[in-house]
Amino acid sequence: MMQKQEPNRVLAAVSDLFFSVKLTEAAKRAGLALEFVKEPKELLEKAVSAQKPSLIIFDLNFEALQPLKLIGKLKGKAETKGISLIGYLSHVQAELKQQAQEAGCDMVLARSAFSQNLPLIFKRHSSII
Repeated sequence: MMQKQEPNRVLAAVSDLFFSVKLTEAAKRAGLALEFVKEPKELLEKAVSAQKPSLIIFDLNFEALQPLKLIGKLKGKAETKGISLIGYLSHVQAELKQQAQEAGCDMVLARSAFSQNLPLIFKRHSSII
């Protein structure tokens, strides 16, 4: 008999409440444990905790969190560089997209595309593959 595995964790650095609800519902359907973070320090601590997230989602416009700096920090540390980082932004922000990719963000999507692909993205990061 297989032992029940803890659900994979996802951290979301997202400021938009309406979008948070959407993320929460999609995570529930995919069987993921989703946690929202509002502070850079909190995000970095949770990224190295015993229950390391398999994915971190960044609202690249959440300026209080300094997402580009955080992405760089996460990709620069051996213990966190393997975590998938996905950022989303407005589809007109080509320069920010470029900066996020240079900082080490694994995937940068327009908010609408991210929304559309959310079930698929979460499914890929859940343990039920």
